Amino acid sequence: MSKSPVIVFEGIEGSGKSYHSNNVAKYLKKKKISFIKLREPGGTLNSEKIRKLILNKNSKFDRNTDLLLYLAARNENLLMLKRFYKKKIIIIDRFIDSTIAYQHYGFGINLSLIQNLNNYLLKSFKVDFTFLNIVNKDNMKIRLKLRRNLNRYDKFKFNFYDKVQKGYLSILKNNARKYQIIDSNLDISINKKIIISKIEKLIK
Repeated sequence: MSKSPVIVFEGIEGSGKSYHSNNVAKYLKKKKISFIKLREPGGTLNSEKIRKLILNKNSKFDRNTDLLLYLAARNENLLMLKRFYKKKIIIIDRFIDSTIAYQHYGFGINLSLIQNLNNYLLKSFKVDFTFLNIVNKDNMKIRLKLRRNLNRYDKFKFNFYDKVQKGYLSILKNNARKYQIIDSNLDISINKKIIISKIEKLIK
């Protein structure tokens, strides 16, 4: 594995993925280690513009429109990320697995279509390791209630999130060696230590 790996944090809403990706960024900054961190959708200037369209609570896009908007945002990010690939550590809050978990397992869009489009955009750009954050129904609901602003993807029925989370676990089964499950139902300090310990091994 490269010493400047691409590390992704995945998980449904309320799973703690954003918290932990931010914590890793703080750790790397403290250690004065060069890195790039972004979120999807969003990250670069144009991707953030697309994010506002996708997640706006008043937006009512068809599922195929959603898919293409997510991929458009990803393309904008990749134009920047490919310049730093294998040169800097790259931390991404959601990436290609989110598209498969949400758009295929959640909304039922054809898997081959999603994979082909992702492969076309990524080309040789590959993820080295993924932290998959999982959460139960009760904790997810508690955490969403604590959010000041809920976007469109925070307001689906739990049955949808359940399908998405099971989708993530199906993805993991095919390549478990490059994944680590983080049980977000545990105390957050426990998971912080687990993740930072793994990060240290990935970048040594």
